Amino acid sequence: MKVLDLQCSRQHVFEGWFASEEDFTQQCSAGLLTCPMCNDSTIIKMLSAPRLNLGATRPADAEKTTQSDTPPSNEVISPSVEHELQAAWLKVARRIMAETDDVGPKFAEEARKIHYGEVPERGIRGQATPEQTRDLIEEGITVLPMVLPEALKEPLQ
Repeated sequence: MKVLDLQCSRQHVFEGWFASEEDFTQQCSAGLLTCPMCNDSTIIKMLSAPRLNLGATRPADAEKTTQSDTPPSNEVISPSVEHELQAAWLKVARRIMAETDDVGPKFAEEARKIHYGEVPERGIRGQATPEQTRDLIEEGITVLPMVLPEALKEPLQ
């Protein structure tokens, strides 16, 4: 099994697991690979070092980092941290998809019904215009506008 570091044209980094290098090449040329963040199908293989787990632990000094309370405004996120953030975001997005009902364009209407006790309370997701979102917030209805990756709207393999 080969684990490859991949990147889409929008610079999202993710892992792909393949039976062989040829398997990766075939899937990529057939357009079967897409970014889990943005569904982009322009995927390249990044350079990566082999991963060896020899049972060694990191020295304690290597794990110590110093951080200030207020990071500078021009701070750059390292690729490994960015990868961890993307993975965390996908985990949250998958949980949202699993634990909410998709009400589509009827989001504002359904949110009001839940808020005013007309239907049982439950987690919902869907689409609302900026105006509908503003109106819901003004009515005291808690909403969280967010963009879920398109790849999560289809079955994951």
